[in-house]
Amino acid sequence: MDIGTAKPTAEEQRLATHHMIDVVDPDEHYDAALFAAQADEVISSLGGKGVLPVVAGGTGLYVKALIHGLSEAIPSDKAVSERLEAEVADLGPAALHARLAQVDPGYAAKISSNDPVRIVRALSVYEVTGKPLSAHHTEHAFAESRYDALKICLFSDRETLYDRINRRVDLMVEEGLLDEVRALLAKGYHRGLKSMGSIGYRHMVEHLEDGVSWEETVRLLKRDTRRFAKRQLTWFRSDTEMTWLAPGDTDGLFSAVEEFII
Repeated sequence: MDIGTAKPTAEEQRLATHHMIDVVDPDEHYDAALFAAQADEVISSLGGKGVLPVVAGGTGLYVKALIHGLSEAIPSDKAVSERLEAEVADLGPAALHARLAQVDPGYAAKISSNDPVRIVRALSVYEVTGKPLSAHHTEHAFAESRYDALKICLFSDRETLYDRINRRVDLMVEEGLLDEVRALLAKGYHRGLKSMGSIGYRHMVEHLEDGVSWEETVRLLKRDTRRFAKRQLTWFRSDTEMTWLAPGDTDGLFSAVEEFII
């Protein structure tokens, strides 16, 4: 999964040592807790060598899990989840999303009606605990910081950001995203996997297996990526510790890093 994840190129990896790339297969379970555990090991190793690590990426929950840790896992039940997964296969995710909207409208509004993994998880939590997943999230209290971290978020005006997103999608298509997904499907990585339901991969699967036109596929991929970026910004804006910088503001970046280190 190279193109759709914007994996650093060989040249980029030559210029700066990268860690935690190619650490999991598309059909393996992976979550924020596993990420934090693996990142802890890398950070510890680098710290022992006097190296200051840079954590780069845009998934807010993973960053928060690393810096603050996660509370005890919200309870679920394997049997309930398997039954709900069978219902998704029979009725389709939209039907269960509608059911979720009745018991947890707040969470349902945040996720796609074509996201079976999150839909099943939310319904399973509700059936097992009798409480919506959104309520669990509200009660979720993060611990004090596990690391002393400088958090930086790059921000452009909406027109510039959306233009960059659209051009990025065009570039991924030119680089062969469709062929990448076709090869993954041929290896048995089906659309029901969490990895194959992510932005870009899901859209290519819908084109290949559902007959969505190519023009519509690209349009939806651009739209959904823009929506994802908007959700990212909403998440990071709620973080009072965030330092906001414009792309290319190297003076501001160096100043913030120097102040942090000193």
